[in-house]
Amino acid sequence: MLVLGIESSCDETGVALVEALGAGVPRLRAHALHSQIDMHQAYGGVVPELASRDHIRRVLPLTREVLREAGCGVDAIDLVAYTRGPGLAGALLVGAGVACALAAALEKPVLPVHHLEGHLLSPFLSADPPEFPFVALLVSGGHTQLMRVDGVGRYELLGETIDDAAGEAFDKSAKLLGLPYPGGPALSTLAEGGDPAAFKLPRPLLHSGDLDFSFAGLKTAVLTQVKKLGPALDDPQVRADLAASTQAAIVEVLVKKSLAALDATGLQRLVVAGGVGANRALRSQLDAACARRGVRVHYPELHLCTDNGAMIALAAALRVQAGVARPQRGYAFDVQPRWPLEAIDF
Repeated sequence: MLVLGIESSCDETGVALVEALGAGVPRLRAHALHSQIDMHQAYGGVVPELASRDHIRRVLPLTREVLREAGCGVDAIDLVAYTRGPGLAGALLVGAGVACALAAALEKPVLPVHHLEGHLLSPFLSADPPEFPFVALLVSGGHTQLMRVDGVGRYELLGETIDDAAGEAFDKSAKLLGLPYPGGPALSTLAEGGDPAAFKLPRPLLHSGDLDFSFAGLKTAVLTQVKKLGPALDDPQVRADLAASTQAAIVEVLVKKSLAALDATGLQRLVVAGGVGANRALRSQLDAACARRGVRVHYPELHLCTDNGAMIALAAALRVQAGVARPQRGYAFDVQPRWPLEAIDF
């Protein structure tokens, strides 16, 4: 089964082909990705209307590129998958519309996919795929969640952010430091030259006794430090120190809450997925902490941490293999800009 996946939930257009062979782990045949970072940088953040228009321009050329790379024609596609949500409504409609039109033209079935399920399952495309069951730390954009995962479609929410997510804390703190969009990667790069203990910043909900997160207070603490420093923030070392201290606070919360989730479930396997999962400090500290406990940690390949079509095609293939989704031959569609992962109903 050859699955074409289309991702268009925010500011990256992704298209990929994944091949499912029997009951084995599907393999990635080809993928292509276009990032809108340069376009949105002038505005300091994503402009939804511009994002939607750019998806329209990119999705078909990327599809042709993927088919060329895979060495197959469009008729070889057995299933077309697309991101139904969550995400920006206009951007989601582009991917959904193209996917359903293509499937209808080919008389092939179509399958909507949850964006976060794509991230959750993306480590199965890595050289070291996980095995069920596991605890998943999902750190993608506006989402920070801990899930117990017993199989495809079998997800239990353990904890989630009650306000800002980890990715938002990175991005908003970076903006306060005057760093360009997208702020998270820029802050992480700046932090490499700083002292993580230079500023005492809060670790919200670290000792709450539950598995929920909160990063809004950390952002406010960074704002307070920026105001307090004033012109001193122009010193490159001071900025690096504040960046490093901010990153240290976020990473410590993510690591300790993940370990608490492992303790609560009794599981010995952790999956980390989503854009923040590419953060080197997070990976280093999780690897060290889990190694001390004999816990296996799995990540997506670095180039598959951000939004991409491969994770959408993979999620569709795995859902079909597991018998938890039936591809549709009706081509009416809708999108779900707000859609909890545990609310998947197809």
